[in-house]
Parts: sequence; structure tokens; C-alpha cells
Amino acid sequence: MTKVLIIGAGHAGGSVAAFLRQYGFEGGIVLAGDEAAAPYQRPPLSKAWLKGEAGVEDLLLRPESFYAEQAIDLRRGVTATAIDRAARRVAFADGAVETWDVLVLATGSISRRLSIPGIDLPGVMELRTLVEAEALKARLAPGRRLVVIGGGFVGLEAAASARALGCEVTVLEREGRLLARVASEPISHLLDTRHRAEGVGLRTGADVVELGAEADGAVAVRTADGQVVVGDTVLVGVGALASEGLARAAGLTCDGGVVVDDQARTSDPAIFAVGDVTRRPVPAHGPGLFRLESVPNALEQAKQAAAAITGRAPPPPEVPWFWSDQYDLKLQIAGLPAGADRRVVRGEPGAAPLAVFHLKGDRLVCVEAVNAPAEFMGGRKLIGSGDPVDAARLADPAVSMKAVAAPNG
Repeated sequence: MTKVLIIGAGHAGGSVAAFLRQYGFEGGIVLAGDEAAAPYQRPPLSKAWLKGEAGVEDLLLRPESFYAEQAIDLRRGVTATAIDRAARRVAFADGAVETWDVLVLATGSISRRLSIPGIDLPGVMELRTLVEAEALKARLAPGRRLVVIGGGFVGLEAAASARALGCEVTVLEREGRLLARVASEPISHLLDTRHRAEGVGLRTGADVVELGAEADGAVAVRTADGQVVVGDTVLVGVGALASEGLARAAGLTCDGGVVVDDQARTSDPAIFAVGDVTRRPVPAHGPGLFRLESVPNALEQAKQAAAAITGRAPPPPEVPWFWSDQYDLKLQIAGLPAGADRRVVRGEPGAAPLAVFHLKGDRLVCVEAVNAPAEFMGGRKLIGSGDPVDAARLADPAVSMKAVAAPNG
């Protein structure tokens, strides 16, 4: 009977195991992860968890009992160190060796580290795991000073959570605006305005070059222009890299992520890869490969892999989407702006609700929506269908998204 070994027990890996059982797979399943916790959701770590609004049970993807009930052998706190493709074996750091008929890599991503003096000082933290989130939460309290390096999703969400807890917060972003790599200027402007209104000190164009220890245990953050900001805690959130080392060492094709096809299969037909670790095709956006970091991506690829392993028809392709919650603002993005040649804004700049549509010719390829669920859902539908859209009607808030998406809209 076929045995599936899944390396990585996060959202993607845990979902593969669950979908295999849902799709009728009766073989052995080993789900091995290097964290002590059962598979859990990561997005709340920078939001509800930091604010004390969620406990461990709220984070778990499924109850602890699920894995035993479904005959899924969940191995916690184990780190895979090498893949022997010829012998179909995986070695672990504790000396254990596990065999497999089908291997699934769900090793996720790792935080991008700054190569600057002082990066290893006490009080300098990252935020990708439950352990890291718990350590950060313990340091946040009224009057405490938090310096966030990086104005991306995680950094801004943590900043919003820290302000809700009464912390003094400064965000240092190297680029000229917030979310420079993932959002358009109108969205950046709206979030910049709101964070400042909430009392966050924002500095863009701030290239951090050194961290220094203060006598009281605080950390001095120095930028290239000589300015210094002191924090009791420094959170580094400057992006993430695919955790592809295991796959690359095994000779699998990698390119800033493990390269997979539309069934999540790697260059070895017996090995699949899912989630943040992959670089994958996105049919709605034409040729090329993309690395997507999101829960929807993890779930879609988990379905693809489970369907291929069990011989089911492939699931229909989905439009990629992402979200971020900051204060009472919900940012939702569907599609990818690559290749767009014009932009349409729906709403008043600097205020919510706001939607930014990216078009390629008369086709919508991406929508960014803040507190605008109809625009997000309608835009996502239009991206998936590929139907032409009237840009003038798209820009007019008086025209409903249902009307815009109508065949003669």
C-alpha cells in the first residue's frame, strides 16, 4: 500500500494530509514538522495572537484528535536533513530515517535576515512561528517601545497590534513607501495615512545599517543617514525566502522556490511540493512561474497534490488572492499586477472604501480593495473569467460591481 511522507506540518502540509483522507486515500500518511505544535494558522500571529484575542486552540487548523482519528502519523519537533531519491528515504536530525512511496515537500519559507552588525542582539526578533509570536507578545505592553524594520504586511500588522496594546511604535522602511513590492501607491498612501493617525512613527527611505546595545538593554537602530531610533524590542520583517535547501540538495529543480507544475509535481514525478516553498504556474496570468505566499495558495496546491496522488481529476485553477488586517482596515488583493498597462481607482484617494484595478488592455488582472468587499469579489470573478471590462464603469462607484461584470457591462 502506498505511503505518503509529508515534510512540513504547516498549513500546506497539514492540508495535504487532510485532503488525502477526504479524497479516499487509504495508505499510510506521515506528517513530519519541525515545530512542537500541531498544524496551525500563521496569519493570526501578527494580529489576534499578539493582542491576546486568540489562544492555541483558536490557531489550530484541526483539533488535536483529528490526526489519530484519520490515521495520520503526526511527528512533531523533527527536522528533515536529507532526501535520498534513489532509495526513497528521508533522514532526520535525530537519526531517524523514514521511507516513502510519494514525498510531499511543504517546508515553507524562512525569514530574510539582515546582514548588519547587532542583528543577533537580545531584543531583536522575527515573527514567523508560534514560538516567536509568543516571545514578542510577552514584550509588548503600554509604554514599551517597538521598532519595526520593514513596512510589509507582517511588520504593519504587528505595528497595528502593538499600538492597540499601548506601545510606542516606529516603522522603518527602506523603500520610498510602504508595501512597495506588493501594493500600488494609492494603497500605500491610505495605509501610511492611517498608521500615522494611529500614532505610529513612520520613516520611509530609512536604510537600517547597524543595531547597538544600550546600557538598559534596549536596542539602538541606526540608519544610513545617521539617525537613531531606540526600542525595547526590534522586530525585523524584511520578507521571506523559500526554504528550498532540502530540495536543492536532493537535485530537484529550484529557482527561488521549488519549481512545480499545475499539479504541484516537482522535477521528480514521485515528489510534490506545496505552499510558500514553491514557484508555480498561475494559469490566469499566462506563462511564467510565480512564488505566492498565502493561505489560499497553500490550500489550492494541497488540493492539486492530493488529487494527483489519489488519481482524481485536477481541481479547477483559482485566482490567487491575499489579505491583511490593520486596525479596522481589511486589505484584499486578487490576481497579480504583472503585465498591467493601466490602473483605475474607484473611491476617494486616502480613504476607505477604496479599490484599485489593474488592467491589461480591457481585461482585469488584479484588484486591490480596502474595506470594499464587493469590488474584491467582483474583481476576482472578472480576473477568473477573463471577460472584457469597461474602465469608465469600473471607476464609477455609482455602478455596482454586479453591473460592471454583466455581459454588456
